[in-house]
Parts: sequence; C-alpha cells; structure tokens
Amino acid sequence: MADPLVWQRLRRSRAVAICGSTLALLTLAAVVGPWFFPASYAEPSPLQYASPSWAHPFGTDLNGRDLFYRVLTGARVSLLVGVCGAAVSLFIGTAYGLIAGYLGGRADAAMMRLVDILYSIPRLIFILVLINAFNRQLQSFAAARGWQGLVDYSSIVILVLALGIIEWLTMARIVRGQVLALKTRPFVAAARALGQSHIRILTRHLLPNLVGVILIYLTLTIPAVIIDESFLSFLGLGIQAPHASLGSLLSDGASAINPVRNLSWLLIFPALTMATLLLALNFLGDALRDILDPRG
Repeated sequence: MADPLVWQRLRRSRAVAICGSTLALLTLAAVVGPWFFPASYAEPSPLQYASPSWAHPFGTDLNGRDLFYRVLTGARVSLLVGVCGAAVSLFIGTAYGLIAGYLGGRADAAMMRLVDILYSIPRLIFILVLINAFNRQLQSFAAARGWQGLVDYSSIVILVLALGIIEWLTMARIVRGQVLALKTRPFVAAARALGQSHIRILTRHLLPNLVGVILIYLTLTIPAVIIDESFLSFLGLGIQAPHASLGSLLSDGASAINPVRNLSWLLIFPALTMATLLLALNFLGDALRDILDPRG
C-alpha cells in the first residue's frame, strides 16, 4: 500500500473514482440527509400512498410518511449494519487466519476443520438462534443499567454481531493462505533469527503485507452483510419496526403491490438505492483487486 505506483494507479482509476464518489454521496445523504427534512415527514399523516410529487419526490407509504426520508434512514441503517458487521468479520477472520497460518501443522488443520464445520451450519438458523437467545437478555441487561438507547436498538446490535460472526470464515481462509506463503519468506526468517517474539512477527511483519488483501475483501464483505440483513428484514426477521432498513422497505413495497392500484414507487426507489449501493461496493472491490494484486 505504501508503493507510490499503487497510489498513482488508484488516482488514475476511473472505476475507483466513480464508485468512491457514488459511495461517498450515498453515505453523506444517508447520514446527513434526514436532518434536513421536517419532523412531520417521519410521522404518520393522512397522505397515504401519495404518488411522487415536488413535496414528496418518492411519494408516501401506507402511513403517509415521506418515502424519501424513509429510504435515507433505511440506507443509513443498512450501511451501519454492513460496515459494523464487516468490521466484526474483519477482526475475527484476520486474527483467526493469522494464527492458523502462522502455527501451521496440526493446529492449522484443527482450526480449519472448525471453519469447515461452521460453513455447514445454515446461516439463517444460526442468526435466528442468536437473536432469540440473546436479544431479551441484552435488553434486560441494558434496562437494568439505564441504557435506553441499547434497549431500543438491541435487535440491531445482535444482528450486527450475528452477521459478523458468520461472515468471517472466508476472510480467515484468505488470510491463512497468504500467511502460509509469507511465513517462508526471508524477512520472516530474519525476524526469527533476531529473536523477535511471535506477536511482533505477526503484527509488524506479516499483517502489514496483508493490508491490500484485507482491504479488498472488506469492500466485498460489506455488500454481503447488507444482502444478508436485507434478506432477513425482507422476511420480517431482521430490522423491526419502528426502525427501517432497505430490506424492510422492499418488503413493505412488495406487500403493497397489487393489480388494482399502481404503487410501484414503494418498491422502485428502495430497490434502486440498494442496487446502486451494492454495485458501487462490488465494482470498487473489483477495481481495488486489480490495482492492489501484486501479480496484476
């Protein structure tokens, strides 16, 4: 990453510029945008199922709430879940892969068999078990200490942790494969000969050489987490009312579609927002892979 040629390629890459700008605009709109709306746009009103207009560019929903405001707040929640879930996955997967690849031998084989076992567990069942097992306990724990914010958002916290826990497996395999190749290099042998500790070798010599690979996979993990959260919310198992995510908005739009009245805006605008977000993240990851891959 410190190679000047890499930074030069990043600056010249049109894909990185376009995708990065799109992500920056979407993130800025999701984080800051809702503050500029009147408070009434978030409250129910008599304008149920109003079609798009100047006052309500995306129309309104079943309860008369402004859909533009709802899409921005939903994108904020989806981005928060995606980034935080990917961060949890990054931390667990990187640490696990580093240790497994560095130890090698039987320890590595045993750790990778555990990964194979976890791969065989259905994701949906695992997430549901975690939510049902710990959501009420977390609410009780937070309520006893007066943490009302954590009580209100306990389901989101559990969902983030659950998604991060199931998404680290591929990261661990990628990091472990890179460490197996790097630990045979002369600079690692020189560090051992100088008497450096294992922790120092892992953090000062191996980890910096994995930054490019980790960054690439991180940009691809975020959309994977967002898709998982959206799928669960679409089924009514993820983000619960009164909170909203892009997945729950898609579910609301799909349930409102009928042959009697055209309510397509309830589905089109959340779908376009999610498609733009996911495409930008995936294209950015592909562009970074092409630039940072040393074999490219």
